Amino acid sequence: MNVILLGPPGVGKGTQGVLLAEGKSWKHMATGDILRANRREGTSLGQEAQRYMDAGELVPDELIVAMVKDTLAGLPEGQGVVFDGFPRTVPQAEALDAVLEELNRALDRVVVLEADDDVLVKRIAGRRSCPDCGSVFNVFMNSPAQEGICDKCGAALVHRPDDNPETVKNRLNVYAEQTEPLIRFYEGREGVLAKIPGEGSVEEIQDGIRAAL
Repeated sequence: MNVILLGPPGVGKGTQGVLLAEGKSWKHMATGDILRANRREGTSLGQEAQRYMDAGELVPDELIVAMVKDTLAGLPEGQGVVFDGFPRTVPQAEALDAVLEELNRALDRVVVLEADDDVLVKRIAGRRSCPDCGSVFNVFMNSPAQEGICDKCGAALVHRPDDNPETVKNRLNVYAEQTEPLIRFYEGREGVLAKIPGEGSVEEIQDGIRAAL
């Protein structure tokens, strides 16, 4: 099964995507993780992406989609995939459709997590990220076993500079402009889109996602 998790910043896509993938032995596909892996391994795509980043430019969609395609092509046949926060725009969705078709995969479900803006701002204020492995925790609802330390790799967690209320409000505006049209894009496909409340405990939200699948 191939599943896309969508939703605004702070709604918990990363946490829920990892839980879903680990519980079903699927591949968790977050573009940030894929980008970091390509840079770390020094692939040709990673080196090209690094040139854009060194110049202070966004990595082009074409490059991100190529990394996604390479990752998918390397998976065992039939292994499920959870796309976490990708695609973000309609052009990215159209590119992903082409990649899936080329690799004989089908998009089975798009799950949208929803929450009020004030809830999202509070959540992001409590978010702590691992700079080494990319894991994300939250002091309010998914705290690490040891305060300030990543459960997975032991690195010191950080509060990212862009996880502040003013920046978050801007990111929510960007989400509304760029990603909500994507939701309408998938609403046109019968039986594909499901909207799930993104408020409640981690377990309750995960149960809602699994029920939608």
